[in-house]
Amino acid sequence: MLKFVKMDSPIFTPCRIGPVTLKNRVIRSAAFENMAYGNSPSKDLFDYHTAVARGGVGMTTVAYAAVCRSGLSFDGQLWMREEIIPELRKLTDSVHSYGAKASIQLGHCGNMTHRATCKCTPVGASGGFNIYSPTIVRKLRRDEIADLARKFGDSVRLARRAGFDCVEIHAGHGYLISQFLSPYTNRRHDEFGGSLQNRMRFMEMVMKEVMEAAGDDMGVLVKVNMHDGFRGGMQTDECIKVAQELERLGAHALVLSAGFVSKAPMEVMRGAMPLKTLAYYMDMKSFWWLKAMLRLIGRILIPTVPYSEGYFLEEAKKFRAALTMPLVYVGGLVSKQKMEEVLEAGFTGLQMARALVHDTDFVNKLKEGELECSGCRHSNYCIGRMYTLEMKCHHCVDNLPKKLQKEIQKAENTK
Repeated sequence: MLKFVKMDSPIFTPCRIGPVTLKNRVIRSAAFENMAYGNSPSKDLFDYHTAVARGGVGMTTVAYAAVCRSGLSFDGQLWMREEIIPELRKLTDSVHSYGAKASIQLGHCGNMTHRATCKCTPVGASGGFNIYSPTIVRKLRRDEIADLARKFGDSVRLARRAGFDCVEIHAGHGYLISQFLSPYTNRRHDEFGGSLQNRMRFMEMVMKEVMEAAGDDMGVLVKVNMHDGFRGGMQTDECIKVAQELERLGAHALVLSAGFVSKAPMEVMRGAMPLKTLAYYMDMKSFWWLKAMLRLIGRILIPTVPYSEGYFLEEAKKFRAALTMPLVYVGGLVSKQKMEEVLEAGFTGLQMARALVHDTDFVNKLKEGELECSGCRHSNYCIGRMYTLEMKCHHCVDNLPKKLQKEIQKAENTK
């Protein structure tokens, strides 16, 4: 069979993120793997990112590492601390051996956790009750805010020692930095609440610590929202101002996303949440109440948001016009044609996850002309599964129950 390779495709040209040069434009996005069992690196995490690096990406991103214990949402999530550095170093060494760069996403979940996970009363920009856990949330004190900002810097230093080339600061999706930015979750009446300038103050403190810790040899990306996805949250105009402030603060690149995991989760990922899959993998003892809610009002809690390839592109172009810094596009990329369209629109990098969960060799196959589009059909099985087990595509799972097979088929047939 003949292979037709477009040798001059911009996808396979080098690019720079601050001081770091990537061999091509494809970055494995920081979609949660749920492979850090006991909050520490595992063989599964090592094997997955090694496979993605071997598969041809320019950089792979280890997802959603908490900067401290209070920032943990899941038992399978990394928690940055001294004792895990040797194992993380093995992972980055393996990634580097295939010519790829390694990044790690750093963040704090804020109110999106439970005492059983984070071992303390969950904290947020404001206090209240989180129905999704469910749990009481305590408002952060001023001294705690400064301490958390320092922990971001400390985590960057740990990341350097672990061999990471870049860090990605998570300032979107309704996690802690985003909770300070959004008027929906920030109801403070001090210097951290009210005006956008005040709501950006915690982000500015974090970035000061991060940029100082990153020095002149690490790349710094920041994941930000282009909108929160609901009335009362941040809209595009304010989000552009946040992005401009991050440019002023020295971030090397922004990753443009949208949505709030606690309010508009499918705004982030698009398509339908596979509710049967989500409920099937939940432990009945721990989550009986949530399984019951999913059966009764699942589609109200997690409504479907239509999927189309490159679903954020038109909005992302508004940010491209308002900024001069490198921007990384993320959002439903599966085809070579759409990836090239994004780069031609002025974006520096391309982030993707589901195509690389479906096939870790996707980038090499694209480059070699074996395919033009990923086989991922966005049933979102991997998303429904990842809240309980390791993220995995349904075609890699044996003996799926018939009800889950039917759910997958229905989702794929509606595309």
